[in-house]
This record gives sequence, structure tokens and C-alpha cells, in this order.
Amino acid sequence: MEKVLITRQISDDALALIRNSGYEVTVYTELRNISQDELIEMCKGHVGLLSVGPNKIDERFLSACPQLKAIALMSVGFDKVDLLAANRHQMPVSNTPDVLSEATADTAFLLMLSVARKAFYMHKTIERGEWKFFDPMQNLGQDLYGKTLGVFGLGRIGLEMAKKAKAAYGMNIIYHNRNKNEQAEKLIGAKYLSFDELLQQSDVLSVHVNLTAETKGLFDKNAFEKMKPNAIFINTARGAIHNEDDLLAALQNGIIWGAGLDVTNPEPMDRNNMLLNMENVCVLPHIGSATKETREKMAMMAAENMVAALKGKRMPQVINPEVYGD
Repeated sequence: MEKVLITRQISDDALALIRNSGYEVTVYTELRNISQDELIEMCKGHVGLLSVGPNKIDERFLSACPQLKAIALMSVGFDKVDLLAANRHQMPVSNTPDVLSEATADTAFLLMLSVARKAFYMHKTIERGEWKFFDPMQNLGQDLYGKTLGVFGLGRIGLEMAKKAKAAYGMNIIYHNRNKNEQAEKLIGAKYLSFDELLQQSDVLSVHVNLTAETKGLFDKNAFEKMKPNAIFINTARGAIHNEDDLLAALQNGIIWGAGLDVTNPEPMDRNNMLLNMENVCVLPHIGSATKETREKMAMMAAENMVAALKGKRMPQVINPEVYGD
């Protein structure tokens, strides 16, 4: 019986789908990241890899695992995959788009509101016993009503974030994409701007793009200096899209007002990182899609992609359709 390796525990229903399709399943259950050498060793004797977590899929890995027939990611991001190498090895790779859009947008919205009201920091003052008396001019946040939300990457997740912000706070929506999103412009009145205009006009700037060579480190000292002094920077995409040292300096020097991060660089973040103790900063441990319903949908989608590939069919969510001649 052919075997599929899964690098984390996933939902019982997704496991059952693979097993009931005629495949044996090996699940790695240790709660730690796996080195590439370990993953190569684990993959021996397996024809499918359902990759959960930051596993690097590159030329070295693919050359060492010629028996693999398919790789299914349980994530929407695929920055750890060298797609050119996958194409050379005729290796179909899939991801899990759409099903996590609402949950991730909820996390971005949560961070926006939490930063605006200094929620994480104020909670810590209670734990430190500093809730003493009422001072009407201390610990003030800022309103979001009628402010401008800038969305960098108005795709599925970015659109969900924009819809929530407009419905809840009547926020004006501006955005920057490679291409205009005419559907979003009609739906929520979003206005397309250049990247510099987005930086200059956003009261809240929320990042929803893939990590690529073009977006890596894009939000750096130069970018932050173009933003408003009252601006809130939100990143729920990938930590490497912002330069963390430059972000810290921008916050310390009042170049921007606050930041909310669900992603950091590196991950996990060091517990002594100065960002964790700043008044206008809220950091979460990459929980964007962490709801029971969403993770179950992601696992099922990854399992369906895996079974399709192993049965000789096209992966429904393939990210390198070139392997099918497209």
C-alpha cells in the first residue's frame, strides 16, 4: 500500500479521507519544526507529502525524494516552495486558498482594533497592579470611524478585511495591487493608488500579499517614513515583508503610531523582543487561520488535493499548473 507522510496532526476527517482512498498514513506528531534532512529521511517510502508548517521544498529536497508523486501544502502561502524546481521535477504542488480568508481577515481586524485601543499593553498594566485610579488624559487610543484603510494586496483576504472595516467603521478603502480589482472597487468603493500614495494616505495599512522577491523587506525605513505619524501598520501575511528593526525604530521615534503583527521575522519571536512591551504594539503568534472550522477545511482541502494527485488526476488547487501542460 502506498504511503502519505503528514508533518503535523490534522483533523480526523482529513486523515480518514486519505486512508479510505487506499493509502497508508504516517503522521509526525512531535511538536517541533523539522529540519530538511529529517524531512528527507522521513519521506523515504512515501509517495505523497502533506506539508504542514515551514518545510522548505527546494531542488535539494526534491532531488533527494524522487519517489514522491505529489506535495500538498496546508497553507495558502507557498513561499517555502521553489516552484521552478518543482516544475523541473514534474512535481505538482497545491495550497489551500479561499477557506482561510475570513479567519485571517478577522485576525487583521482584531489587531487593528487592539492596536488602536492599546489593548494588549493595557491588559499587562492590570497584571502588573498598575490599575490605580482614573486619569482622563492617560492611555488614550484613537478612533477608527471614518478613517482610511489602505490595503496592500486587495485579494481574497484583503477584500474581507476591507469589507469588515467599511461595515464596522465606515472606513474609506484605498489599495495597491499589481492589477486593479474592479470588483472590489464596485463592491466597496475601493480606490486604486500607487504604492507611495498608499503609504502617504493610509491611517491603517494592512498587508495581504504573498512573500516574493518583490515584497521581501518592502516595508522598511523608507516606507515607514512616508506614512502618517498616526498610522497603524498591520501584517498578517508574512513576517519577512517588513523589516523588523526598521519597524521598531519607526515606532520608537514616532514615525508611525502603532503596529499589529500576526507574523514576525524570525518566527517564533524572541520573548525579549522590544516590540512585545511597546504601548502601541500588539503581536500574535501566527494564528491567522486558527479556528477549528477553518483548520478543518484547510486539512480537508489538502487531503483532497493529495488524493487527486495520487489517483492521477489534476490537483484542484495546484499552484504550478505547468506540470499539467498549462
